Amino acid sequence: MGQPGSGVDIEADARTADRLPPGQRMQRGEWPVLHYGPVPRFKPATWDFRVTGATADGEEAIWFHEEFTALPAVDVVADFHCVTKFTMFDAPWRGVAAQTILDLAPPAPDVTHVTVWAEYGYSANLRMEDLLHEKTLFATHHAGEPLTPEHGFPLRLIVPHLYAWKGPKWVRGIEYLTEDRRGFWEERGYHNIGDPWREQRYSYQEDPGDGPPL
Repeated sequence: MGQPGSGVDIEADARTADRLPPGQRMQRGEWPVLHYGPVPRFKPATWDFRVTGATADGEEAIWFHEEFTALPAVDVVADFHCVTKFTMFDAPWRGVAAQTILDLAPPAPDVTHVTVWAEYGYSANLRMEDLLHEKTLFATHHAGEPLTPEHGFPLRLIVPHLYAWKGPKWVRGIEYLTEDRRGFWEERGYHNIGDPWREQRYSYQEDPGDGPPL
């Protein structure tokens, strides 16, 4: 226990210290709202989710909002690491597993990466291995409640083993790629991979092979 009246549980802090990536701090209190640009207005009649690029059959896959929300849902509990240095432990998410989308709209055999597209043309790039991670999902809910607009409603990508910018808010689809292509922040100085345990925050930290030339 912490010192009387301190409000700090030293034993709990010691138990969770090994779960914090380098340079991170445990978030206490409300989940911070961070994003670039305005919060888009959700229009259910025109919203869709698309899988484009190098699909196995050469066709584009499209789900409208009611169709997407009818897909099988999963629950994932995972830590959430923001590049601004806060970490939330055991964040509870609900949504559609990325693997489900890949099964329904499979990529061509030579696909190595994806671009995740969001509203206003925002994007992030991922290796296929990151999209295929067992805890990667397209989240519709957090802590049992629908996402708020500020936190990405109706859909945001969660990639728990990478920094959170790799999981855009307000996602509208993915594009299969046969070679890597940097996304919005990756073109503006953020690391192409974004592994918090290796503290891959910025592009100047990249090793050869971590990403395409800037």
